[in-house]
Amino acid sequence: MRAAVARRPRWPRVLRWLCFLALLGSFLGAAAIASLFYYYSRDPQLPSVASLRRYEPQAVTRLYDRHGLLIGELSTQRRSVVAYSKIPKLLVQAIVAAEDADFFRHGGLDYMGALRAFFANLRAGRFAQGGSTITQQVVKTFLLSPERTIRRKMQEIILARRLEAELTKEQILHLYLNQIYLGHGRYGVQEASRFYFGRDVDKLGLAEVALLAGLPQSPERLSPFKHPQRAKRRQRYVLKEMFKGGYITESAYKQAVDRPIRVASNSRPYYNVAPEIADVVQSHLAKAFGAESLSRLGLRVQTTIDAKYQVAARQALQWGLRAIDARHGYRSRLSHQPPSKRAAMVKRLARTQGKLVDGGYYRGLVVAVNDGDDSVTVNLGSTRAEVAVDDPRYNPEKHVASKRFAIGDLIAVRVRGGKYVFDPGPQGAMIVIEPKSGDVLAIVGGYEYQRGGFDRALRARRQPGSSFKPFVYAAALQSKRYTPATIVEDAHFVVEGWSPKNFDNDYLGPLRLRVALARSRNTVAGRLIKAVGIEPVKQIAQSLGISSPLSDDLSLSLGSSSVSVLEMAAAYAAIANGGSYHAPNFIARIGDDEVKRPPAHEALPPALAFVLTSMMQSVVREGTAQRARGLGRAIAGKTGTTNDQKDAWFVGFTPQICAAVWVGFDRPRTLGRKETGAHAALPIWVRFMREVLKGTAKLAFPQPAGVVVERIDPDTGLLARPDQPNAIEEVFIDGTQPKQQALRPNDVDPNTILMGPGVP
Repeated sequence: MRAAVARRPRWPRVLRWLCFLALLGSFLGAAAIASLFYYYSRDPQLPSVASLRRYEPQAVTRLYDRHGLLIGELSTQRRSVVAYSKIPKLLVQAIVAAEDADFFRHGGLDYMGALRAFFANLRAGRFAQGGSTITQQVVKTFLLSPERTIRRKMQEIILARRLEAELTKEQILHLYLNQIYLGHGRYGVQEASRFYFGRDVDKLGLAEVALLAGLPQSPERLSPFKHPQRAKRRQRYVLKEMFKGGYITESAYKQAVDRPIRVASNSRPYYNVAPEIADVVQSHLAKAFGAESLSRLGLRVQTTIDAKYQVAARQALQWGLRAIDARHGYRSRLSHQPPSKRAAMVKRLARTQGKLVDGGYYRGLVVAVNDGDDSVTVNLGSTRAEVAVDDPRYNPEKHVASKRFAIGDLIAVRVRGGKYVFDPGPQGAMIVIEPKSGDVLAIVGGYEYQRGGFDRALRARRQPGSSFKPFVYAAALQSKRYTPATIVEDAHFVVEGWSPKNFDNDYLGPLRLRVALARSRNTVAGRLIKAVGIEPVKQIAQSLGISSPLSDDLSLSLGSSSVSVLEMAAAYAAIANGGSYHAPNFIARIGDDEVKRPPAHEALPPALAFVLTSMMQSVVREGTAQRARGLGRAIAGKTGTTNDQKDAWFVGFTPQICAAVWVGFDRPRTLGRKETGAHAALPIWVRFMREVLKGTAKLAFPQPAGVVVERIDPDTGLLARPDQPNAIEEVFIDGTQPKQQALRPNDVDPNTILMGPGVP
């Protein structure tokens, strides 16, 4: 009997087959991966990593006032690019420890992590896992779309290897640290450092760099402002990784871990106080560098704006407009109708108002008050409408609708773009200029100006009314036929079919020119332009910077040609500057370069400018602008009011500052009874000046050579007698002073009226 043969175990054969299959699978997997790499690497649309040698990111252009205070920014992304050499070594180590511990050892890829992510994504059929190195994040940010597909992941891996061959590790980190988003709209470590800590990145310590390094994972969720506890936990993790990586000592680690997070208050008291100047700067930079380059400039622009003046100007204008609102009941009820009269009122509205058209103003009866959405429902006769009442200009106390309106109130509304809104009320504008330089210290384009809006200070053209008269008087003085003491008749006259009338319809008879200007007599201005000619007046106005078209008729003397607030401010600033005109300047420096300015030119001889200034001081001392006397300063200026009180002006100056104020509706209509330049515009000017002149020296206008002072008889304008008790002092351009002495009262011919030469 044969012995039984032992059967060989089957498991070695199974093991061999398993090994073979594993090797085959690995080979096929590697071949598949190699094929994918080969396929995607030959993609002609694959971006070139060489382009990253030319790093031109979007960057913030910051705007500063003349004292270096930040007042605005131009940006689509808030980023300030900083050189790699300026980035602290600790921050680089913190970022590497938190985001990519092997960054300085790998060739762009964490192979094990990438392999795990690849198979997970392959199984899922989509992008499900990351595993990206810093190099891959740079590729993803700069060169690829944000889509999550296997194709894009393969491209990312390919480009990461190419980038490592193209750039050094330091260059890759430079791109990463300047480009990365770190929360609150801040991009790059420099911008984030300024935002979170109020310092440049090269001034940060260990605890601070660890906080920054923790943010890339989820900037908003880990924000120390929004979520300080999460931010602290993430900071501790980064510090622990830095310690494990040997970047910091145990002592430094413990000290930083125990230190509470300290972030900047982020207080920027003057940020965005001048959106008007931001628009001006943007326009200038677009012309200088091209509009397509604006987002990448990253410049420091020093403007001529004085932030404190800007704040004072806006506050004064808003205060003045609210005062007009209150005087005329804008956004308040016109009357209240008792229940017995409401039906009849609705019928009357339907009958008298007819079809409602866009841009029209109509009355409506309040039939419902809605506190929930701060609105009222009004019956306009032919329709009903919802009208919002939540505008802070007319409701600064933030009262609910029922605190301001009741059913039965009659209110005025406007149709605008198919919607029914309250009358927007009057608007205004203000420009402040430093006479000696032409620098614009403040610019206010409206009650609440928004970037890109209609800047009334620069773009609106409105009739200046009597504020144009100083140019007429300057032409008269320039002719050497007139002086402040010349007597001219304030009386009704007609010339070439034109008959100027005084605002008060009163006529005062013979007046010295100084008095006529102070009291803003229209007939005297009309007589002067007729005598000296329209062209000399236009030439003086244009020499003083009035570039808007000026009419060729006598009504020019009363300000019938429309001009801008900027033009008027610059013209008066030239008078304040002894007749020397500086073109208005908004920008002092761009980067390290001063902005070139056109040279100043003599618009008026200094002696003439001084005499004219002296006459304009009488407007304040005894004329239409007496409200400004309370400032106790040397002030010269002129009020202006147009027909039906559609425009109200005051333009005035001290030796240091010139400011122009305009008030009116965007679509010209009356501001209301008595809303003259003295009542609507001048108070704004006074309030502004009272604020900005606090603590400054009280200066007088310097008297130049070529000016003489004489004692004159106030009734005749002739030289006063030596013993005359009512004599007054008057200033003259040398050579134009009177030569004849006034007669004694008993010697005067009562039928003689002394007139200026050539005056009708």
